[in-house]
Amino acid sequence: MARFENLQETFPMNKTLIALAATSVFAASAQAQNSVTLYGSVDAGINYVSGQDAAKTRLASGIMEGSRWGFKGNEDLGGGYRALFVLESRFEADTGAISNRAASGIQVPDRFLDLQFLGVPLIPLAPGVTTQTVVNQVGAQLGSQIGVNLTNNVFDRQAFVGLVTPVGAVLAGRQYTPAYEMFYVFDSMQTDSSLSAAQIATLPAAVDIRKSNALAYRLQKDGFTATLMYAFGETGDSTSNNRYMSANAYYKGNGFAVGAAYGTNNNAVGDKALTDVLLGASVDLGPGKLSTLYATFKDDNPGVGADVTAGLIAQNPSPAFAPLATLIGNAFERALRQDSRLFHVGYRFNFGPSTVTVAYNHYDDRTIADADVQSYGAVYTYALSKRTDVNFVLTRFDNDDNAQAAPGGGGFFGGVTSEAGKGAHNIALALRHRF
Repeated sequence: MARFENLQETFPMNKTLIALAATSVFAASAQAQNSVTLYGSVDAGINYVSGQDAAKTRLASGIMEGSRWGFKGNEDLGGGYRALFVLESRFEADTGAISNRAASGIQVPDRFLDLQFLGVPLIPLAPGVTTQTVVNQVGAQLGSQIGVNLTNNVFDRQAFVGLVTPVGAVLAGRQYTPAYEMFYVFDSMQTDSSLSAAQIATLPAAVDIRKSNALAYRLQKDGFTATLMYAFGETGDSTSNNRYMSANAYYKGNGFAVGAAYGTNNNAVGDKALTDVLLGASVDLGPGKLSTLYATFKDDNPGVGADVTAGLIAQNPSPAFAPLATLIGNAFERALRQDSRLFHVGYRFNFGPSTVTVAYNHYDDRTIADADVQSYGAVYTYALSKRTDVNFVLTRFDNDDNAQAAPGGGGFFGGVTSEAGKGAHNIALALRHRF
């Protein structure tokens, strides 16, 4: 059931990615210093989410962005060459853990448990056991994989080494993908809080946030930035299994920016799977910036069907059960396919120590589920200093009949509402300190 592994990430974008591109990686060599720096961010506060069976009010870590700590190093090699590294770990400010689950726990959307939606007949299998029982068990297994860093990797956020040259930088290790970088650049919230555009495209995950075993080439010059990435799948006996490729390019001019990105995955058997295309633009308008983002997500081969089938047969090796196991596996394969569009528009403006962002996001699901979601709201940030701010978040999620998205945060997955078609709103007050 490996296809749900993308759900083990929510949508926190590390600000050091852009800072690294703008300063550490591409600064003039005369400014480079040999150094190792400890850095991070602690973000915690009161978070209220309606529409869920779970506790609605809780102390949460990562309301605006995921709490993290890390090391970044830089060595001037001379002649325009430099070596660098980044090691970054997440943590939960409320518990000290390095992983978290959604408030809704292992719950999956109702449609993944609906026999009629899945196309699975109700058949008695044993006393008290039906095909619904089996489907519920598969749903619970899939739901158990929904969360952030459930494998408790120490440097789950980033772990890479790089060489900067006069013609760009080569980076190797676990990194943010070029496709997801577009969310940071053209999302008005820069992926912060439940108001981020990425928050409504999470189950199944519509974009890969980070990739391990990744090799990237990055170039920045005169306002132009471009990145190419190839991530080795390192699965099975073929180099195409679980392979990932992505690229982006964007230009920041005087008062405007435009960009595009592309990313594509292969599944565990080498078939083309999740593919993203993203377009973004922003323009300075009045006292602030108007930003927009448009994305398409397509996945005809999520690859979960074979895993479900194999798991069910392992639990019941009877030859008579194999056709039913295949039927259920194929049903989940169809249910987890993606064909969707995402639109975002937002406006952010500053006045003194205050920043206000308003945004509207629409997720158009074109699969048989037709699970459309809209979100909108406002975020107010008051800077107490250059490193510390207070944030107030107000976001509304409207779910269509089969949709069930619940608001999360910059550092945690929102999960699902108590039933399909039920909306939710998020009210949060967070304190964030960067070091």
